[in-house]
Amino acid sequence: MKLGIVGLPNVGKSTLFNAITNAGAEAANFPFCTIEPNVGIAPVPDERLDWLTSLYDAKKTTPAVVEFVDIAGLVKGASKGEGLGNKFLSHIREVDAIIHVVRCFEDTNITHVDGSIDPIRDIETIRLELIFADLEHLAKQRERYAKSFKANDKDAVKIYSIIDTLQKTLEQNKDARDAGLALEDLELIKDFDLLTSKPVIYVCNIAESEIGKENDFVKQVKEYVGDNEVIVISAEIEEEISKLDPEEKQEFLADLGLENSGLDKLVKSSYKTLNQISYLTAGEKEVRAWTITRGWKAPQAAGKIHTDFERGFIKADIVSYKDLKNCGNMQTAREKGLVRSEGKEYVVQDGDVVLFKFNV
Repeated sequence: MKLGIVGLPNVGKSTLFNAITNAGAEAANFPFCTIEPNVGIAPVPDERLDWLTSLYDAKKTTPAVVEFVDIAGLVKGASKGEGLGNKFLSHIREVDAIIHVVRCFEDTNITHVDGSIDPIRDIETIRLELIFADLEHLAKQRERYAKSFKANDKDAVKIYSIIDTLQKTLEQNKDARDAGLALEDLELIKDFDLLTSKPVIYVCNIAESEIGKENDFVKQVKEYVGDNEVIVISAEIEEEISKLDPEEKQEFLADLGLENSGLDKLVKSSYKTLNQISYLTAGEKEVRAWTITRGWKAPQAAGKIHTDFERGFIKADIVSYKDLKNCGNMQTAREKGLVRSEGKEYVVQDGDVVLFKFNV
């Protein structure tokens, strides 16, 4: 998964990125501090791996990972090149989902590009720039298919119709994902990578003093974005937490009255938003989590490890993590009949502990 962190300048994007990846991206109190997008890899928190590593005394533990891209602050007019806009909009096209950081705190020491704190205005500023950029992008796609359309090519005629629908939707101040396109239509234009077709997770960045509370700014955001995912965090606190070892982290969270860090919630929310799950493989050499899309069948999941596993798939021995942990070990799970042999039509579930069998 590749997630792009966007927002106006000085809302806490780079601070959040530092916390996610501990990569040390520069964070400063002036616009466009981030010029080239910083890219970092963050492990997906998964306590199941810890237990399996202990069970197998594994030499290596490899969590699933999420790639985060810290994109420079967008401003009004970015779609027309204001600030450093066009360059950064192109970076957003490459991600699977957007994390939109919204400033929900007052601090006279940190400037706001519009001079005041108004999260709804800020959300609309970014959203409108993405809409304008998509309209421009659709105009280019229309030109791309013009020759084929004139030749009455079947796909080009259909794509022109889809472009018309999308343009009307965007011109009504709606996102491309609200156009109601059929799956076959989406497949035809999958290489368009429209910005407003991507799912959005809103991150409300609050002050340290408001952790555990829901201030008026956060309430406004939740009401405004409707069914979209909203995560409330303090980016500065998350950056501090990211530098602690696991034991210190738990103590720090307990002192704040929290069970989980905001970043753990964000990563899990990313999985949910993109319909991703993890299955697990375990042995003495390595315990590992593998990310797949919910609904994948066993051969597809096997192909995540290696194409030979998919090509020569025979079957998969599977036990749910919950059953394995309740039994204490694989031998007991087998004796209780909880280890199943599944074929090509089996849909892999989150937390399945899997051993693939194949022949090529």
